[in-house]
Amino acid sequence: MDSQGGILDGSSLAGIFSRARDLAVWVVGDIMLDEYAIGDVARISPEAPVPVVRVRRFEDRLGGAANVARQVAVLGAHVSLAGLVGDDAAGSQVFGLCRDSGIDVRATRQLAMRPTSRKLRAVARNQQLVRLDWEDATPCPAEEVDWMIERLRQGRTPDAVILSDYAKGVLTPALVGRIKEIAASTGARIVVDPKQRDFRAYRGASILTPNVHELEAAAGMTFDPEDAASIAACARSLAMDIGADALIVTRGEHGMLVVPAHGPHHAISARGRSLFDPTGAGDTVVAVLGTTLAAGATLVEAAAIANAAAGITVGKIGTVSIAANEIVEFLGGESTHKVLDRGELVAQVERWRQAGKRAVFTNGCFDLLHAGHLSLLRQAAQHGDILIVAINSDASVRRLKGSTRPLIAERERAAMLAALDCVDAVTVFEEDTPLEVLQAVRPDILVKGQDYRAEQVVGRELVESNGGSVVLVPLVPGKSTTALIDRITNRGPAH
Repeated sequence: MDSQGGILDGSSLAGIFSRARDLAVWVVGDIMLDEYAIGDVARISPEAPVPVVRVRRFEDRLGGAANVARQVAVLGAHVSLAGLVGDDAAGSQVFGLCRDSGIDVRATRQLAMRPTSRKLRAVARNQQLVRLDWEDATPCPAEEVDWMIERLRQGRTPDAVILSDYAKGVLTPALVGRIKEIAASTGARIVVDPKQRDFRAYRGASILTPNVHELEAAAGMTFDPEDAASIAACARSLAMDIGADALIVTRGEHGMLVVPAHGPHHAISARGRSLFDPTGAGDTVVAVLGTTLAAGATLVEAAAIANAAAGITVGKIGTVSIAANEIVEFLGGESTHKVLDRGELVAQVERWRQAGKRAVFTNGCFDLLHAGHLSLLRQAAQHGDILIVAINSDASVRRLKGSTRPLIAERERAAMLAALDCVDAVTVFEEDTPLEVLQAVRPDILVKGQDYRAEQVVGRELVESNGGSVVLVPLVPGKSTTALIDRITNRGPAH
């Protein structure tokens, strides 16, 4: 956790996420279907100066309030989603994706005269090229407000309520008012991701999570994102005006400001990779914040956990959900969760594929990790989004290298590789070759060193038959485990 936010150790995090699994959370707001056309760009259209995307696959994901609900569900809480979709194919797809994610949709209404809100993004080379939107922002009819409230009451009493406002008409004053009455009677906090310019629309909520632009719109002024004092003063004034406990202002690469209505503000530095794709980061923040607050985290602790989750989110393509173990590893620096058995690896690769990621695979013994290994791994990682490293087990190394090898046991070799930032997963295989792992994983790119010829690479035909490719990368001259062992044995100088 950031030094300005206090200390949150692994045991405390584990306790918070354990308690989250006992919670019931209501998510109310604007539901969307996020659609992705993912492909490659090789030329510019002759019809107009625009790239031509050769589409490789389509993906549908939950968006808006449904994405918030999915993130809550991934943290293990019971989540009920209330909102409107159309009586159309997109609406049916939302219902199916929600059920697959374990989201209670009893309070989600399909309306014949209201199309489902959709966002179609064209993505190539991990970049969004264009987005097409379909929506109807007509205010939610009074009878539908009554229907949603009645259906929500049929489920579990909420420990927390999250309002996901995308200004698409669902969160009318009538619906917000009814939600506030229920929350007041149950003691549940209301956490809001706001889109209204007038924050008084959320009077009675506990926490609002605006970004700097939303704060500027509400305040009618502009800020330097680095001017924490001015932002905090404005946020505190708005919190006091609407009776909120606090505003948490997200500032992108500048991190977060936790601004209580009364008391000093706390700055939490941005965590994670340089901004890659901010899609869904706000959903992640409000979902993780609301859930961890209800699970007993303090305001600053919950904000730091949400900040870490957002830091992971922006390193991925599109709307994604972040698991508790990813957040624990991100905050604590632990990398043991990267070491996966074959079943775990297959499941994780499927999740990465659903997030639009290209999988790179390489393999070897990796005994006595050295500069040559690091060069190969870093080059491999540049050919895709995630890097999977498969290593020979101790028994497999002995069969290949002789009874004196390996020098480093498989568990230690796996742990050292997992500690590298460029490596996303490590698995150990017992066979003499990685062919069975390749059959299970089906990577997009298979990387080996240039000491191989393409026809010598195990699994080349398999990868290419699945539409993937083999890449041979240059090696660092004179850097090998055998040479290193010889030098140590003969006590030669380092070069």
